[in-house]
Amino acid sequence: MSAHLWIRRLSRTGVLLVAILALVWVWRHFVPSLRHLAYFTGWALLGLMIFLTLYNARKKLPFLPLGSSRLWLQLHVYLGYFSAALFLAHVSWRLPQGGFEITLALLFVIVAGSGVVGLWWSRYVPGRLTSRGGEVLYERIPLIRRALQDRAEALALESVTTGHTTTIADFYSTQLADFFRGPRNFSQHLFAGDQPLNQLRARMEDLGRFLTPEQKQRLDELGALVQQKDSLDHQYALQSSLKWWLFVHIPLTYSLLLATGLHLILVHGFSLGATTR
Repeated sequence: MSAHLWIRRLSRTGVLLVAILALVWVWRHFVPSLRHLAYFTGWALLGLMIFLTLYNARKKLPFLPLGSSRLWLQLHVYLGYFSAALFLAHVSWRLPQGGFEITLALLFVIVAGSGVVGLWWSRYVPGRLTSRGGEVLYERIPLIRRALQDRAEALALESVTTGHTTTIADFYSTQLADFFRGPRNFSQHLFAGDQPLNQLRARMEDLGRFLTPEQKQRLDELGALVQQKDSLDHQYALQSSLKWWLFVHIPLTYSLLLATGLHLILVHGFSLGATTR
């Protein structure tokens, strides 16, 4: 890991610690004299969450002069850490009570946790993609997969017409046709497992012992396509995980925003009702 990356991570940790210490200081010095601190932290949390959701809108409007995407990401990360510390202050550093409050707190924890996981994963995936030949445009993956499948089927058919034997074609039909048909071994690619590919290679090596030199050349070409298809599946698994994470994090964020707004309405409603009695 580079020194620059270590410095960046330490700076984020430092920001989080400073934010927590500042909130502890405010809590100890101003809680006795500030009766409505919970209202203040609640509204501050709502404002922070609204700003954090604007990052997704900023990504969809890159042509507007609203600052660089990198700046927005850094603000999203730092304010996300700060909102976690502010949330702890809002609940008075203890578990909330009541069904709705507990549900709201769990939703906040899930959203914040998914944000931390997503940040780590988005830093981890690019290195994994580079290790397998660089990133492939996600929208082109199905087209490339189809081209590999067509080439593999053509090689299998050529082995019949030129070698006058169905050995390679039969092997393709039983062992490789399903492999080339669509994305495979998603979880293994996600967690850097090579067992399925190694098993295919072993079967092809066993078959190669019984082939003529010309047939062995066809099998080697088929093996190269298997390697390319496996790398493509690797790309698909990692890039899909990033996209699917957004489908979890973003809807949960909007749900939290709505639930927080409802929470504020209920709190102020009950508070107003108590003062009028």
